Amino acid sequence: MGAYLLIAGAILAEVTATVSLKLSEGFSKPVPSIVVVVGYGIAFVLLSRALKAGMPVGVAYAIWSAIGVALVAIVGAAFLNESMNLTMVGGLALLIGGVVLLELGRAAQ
Repeated sequence: MGAYLLIAGAILAEVTATVSLKLSEGFSKPVPSIVVVVGYGIAFVLLSRALKAGMPVGVAYAIWSAIGVALVAIVGAAFLNESMNLTMVGGLALLIGGVVLLELGRAAQ
C-alpha cells in the first residue's frame, strides 16, 4: 500500500507542476515557474521511492502517466477553459482502463 501512496503523491505533484507550466506562460511568471520545477522534482523523487518500494516500473509508470494525463485534462477543462468532448472522455476512460488491466495482470502472476 505504501507504494500506491507514493505514486498518488507523485501524480499530484506532477499534475500541479504541469498545470503550473501552463500558468507560467513560458516561464515568464516567477511563482508558477518555481512550482513547475519543485513539483516535477517532488514527482520524480516520489516515483523513484515507489519503485524502490517494489512497484514494477511498467505498472508505476502506467499509473503515473495515465492518471496524470486524465487529471491534467480534467483540470484544464474545469479551470483553464480548455475543451473536452465525449471522444476525449472516452480516450481518458481507455487510458484508465488500460492501467487497471495492467494492474490486474500483475496481480494474476
